[in-house]
Amino acid sequence: MDTTAILVFQLIVLIFSVMIHEISHGYIAEYLGDPTARLAGRLTLNPLKHLDFFGTVILPVLTYFAWGFPLGSAKPVPYNPNNLKNPLRGGAFIAASGPLSNIAIAVIFGILFRIFPPIGDGMPIQVLFTQIIFINLVLAIFNLVPIPPLDGSKVLNFFLPATWQLRLDSFWNNAFNLIRTQWLLSLIIFIFFFQYVLTAIFFLIEPVIKFLYFVVAGNPAGF
Repeated sequence: MDTTAILVFQLIVLIFSVMIHEISHGYIAEYLGDPTARLAGRLTLNPLKHLDFFGTVILPVLTYFAWGFPLGSAKPVPYNPNNLKNPLRGGAFIAASGPLSNIAIAVIFGILFRIFPPIGDGMPIQVLFTQIIFINLVLAIFNLVPIPPLDGSKVLNFFLPATWQLRLDSFWNNAFNLIRTQWLLSLIIFIFFFQYVLTAIFFLIEPVIKFLYFVVAGNPAGF
C-alpha cells in the first residue's frame, strides 16, 4: 500500500479532526454563555479559519519523524472565562469537549469498521477507517495529558483542591515567564529536545491508546 497516499490521507484526517476538536470547544463555550468563539468566526467548518503554523505545519513534521505518523493541532478557539457562571467548572467542560469529540469520531468509525468488509483491489476502506480511529484516539489521549496548554491541565485543575490549583498555576506561570524572558535558550532547548519530550509522552500514553483502539475497533492489528 502506497506510503505517500496513506500519509496524505493521515494529514487530511488530522486537519479535520483537530478542526472538529476546536469547534467543539467553541460550541460548549457558547452553550455555557460565552459567544467569543462565534464572534471570532471560529464556529465554522472552513479549515482556513483553524490553521495554525506550529500546530498544523511544524508539529506534524516533528511527530511524523518521531513516531511515524503526523500529530498536530489547530489554532486554539478563544473563550472568555468571565462570561461563564462557574469559570473553573465551565473551563473544564470546555477543555474536555475537544478530546471527547475525537473519541466520538473514533467510536463512529469503529462501528463502521466492524460493519463494512474490505472493499476493492486498491486501498481497503477498513485501512482508512483504522487511520481515522487511531489518529482521533491519539489526539484525545494526548490532549488529556495534564500539561498546559493541553486540555488535560484544565480538566485536572477542576478536580484538585484550591491550594493545589494555586500551586500549579504559580508553577506554570513561572515556567512560561522563564520561557518568555529566556527565549533564546528556550528556542535551543525546543529545537534539540522537543522531539524527545514528545516521544517520552507517547511512550506513556501508548498503552492507553492501544487499549482504547482495541475497545473501539475490536482489532489490535497495526498499532
